[in-house]
Amino acid sequence: MSLPLRSPGGGRLSPRAADALVAGVVLAVVAVWTLVSAHWASEPAVRTVLGWALILVGCGALCFRRRQPVGVAVVTLLACVVYYPLSAQDGPLMIAFALALYTTAAEGRFAAAVALAAVTLLAVGVGEIRQQPGHRQIDETSLAMLAGWLISLVAVGRAQRTRIAYLHEVEQRALAAEREQEARARQSATEERLRIAREVHDVLGHSISLINVQSGAALHRLGKGPAPETGLVTATEALEAVKATSKDALRELRATLGVLRRADEPTPTAPTSGLALLGDLVGRARSAGLDVRTETTGTPVPLPPPVDLAAYRIVQESLTNVTRHAGARTVRVALDWGADAVRLRIEDDGGGAPEGPPLGSGVRGMAERARALGGELTAQNGDGGGFLVDARLPYSVPTVSEGDSR
Repeated sequence: MSLPLRSPGGGRLSPRAADALVAGVVLAVVAVWTLVSAHWASEPAVRTVLGWALILVGCGALCFRRRQPVGVAVVTLLACVVYYPLSAQDGPLMIAFALALYTTAAEGRFAAAVALAAVTLLAVGVGEIRQQPGHRQIDETSLAMLAGWLISLVAVGRAQRTRIAYLHEVEQRALAAEREQEARARQSATEERLRIAREVHDVLGHSISLINVQSGAALHRLGKGPAPETGLVTATEALEAVKATSKDALRELRATLGVLRRADEPTPTAPTSGLALLGDLVGRARSAGLDVRTETTGTPVPLPPPVDLAAYRIVQESLTNVTRHAGARTVRVALDWGADAVRLRIEDDGGGAPEGPPLGSGVRGMAERARALGGELTAQNGDGGGFLVDARLPYSVPTVSEGDSR
């Protein structure tokens, strides 16, 4: 596995083009060296032609060195085996075999590279031993150097293979970390959008439902043609109720949309919704014609802001559902302050939820709020009729670790 080559224009060459370029460079080096050697060594024309044919075969095989590394190494080795006893010019065709052997190890064929190096060393050694005394071309020192040279080629190829594999693994890890970071960012953005949607739903759904009920009741009374004084009082009461409800809706909406402000914008100064504003919430529900009764047991304790807001939103959404769907007259809101959690029970005397259809997004939003804080919420028809929302919220806000968030 050789290093990537780049074209003159700056682009990276394809593997085939790079192999062809390397083969051309090796052929040029071997050819020039052979032509220079031809001035000092003469041989028959037939041997010269066969020698050049072997040079072309050995160097040309390098065009396929990464697609067929073992086959190319065998071809270049055989070309050298035939070329050197045949030709008197002794060109450096061994360069082609050296590059093919290195490529074999670099492409992960380590066993084949070791076997080819061993066969080469054994063949050279046996050939030299069989030579007559005084006719040897390679002595023991040169043979040892050849062995070191072959071992070095295989070792460098192996090291290059390991390096490329390591770089590939690092790249894959970086890509995986980037994908994981993007997935976490998308998950965080989705959770934030859902949270904002839930807040806006609770704020606008409750307030608009009350405004609708209040204005509808006023129109109903005015439609009966009361005396002017009575009609004026009715219209005034309805408009005051609508004004108060819309003012509270705007306040909560500003606080909710404050999470979308830029970092350099001032922090919203409107009070955050919580159980401290439960009286105002109950008052608005009463102005819509509901008889809301509150009960408190235990000793109230300061709640963390997320728990305080969730408790308020659960009561708010429950009253909204009663106003819109239950047809109830009385609602009981009970708060039970325990040792480690506050329990909310909102029960009405309406007709209850019909069997079969799934609960709406408001109930699902309440359940999501409770689960996000480590609590639980159930919403079902009560034993004595009506509808019951029962929620338990622990005082402490759970911390989600990085492993749990995935």
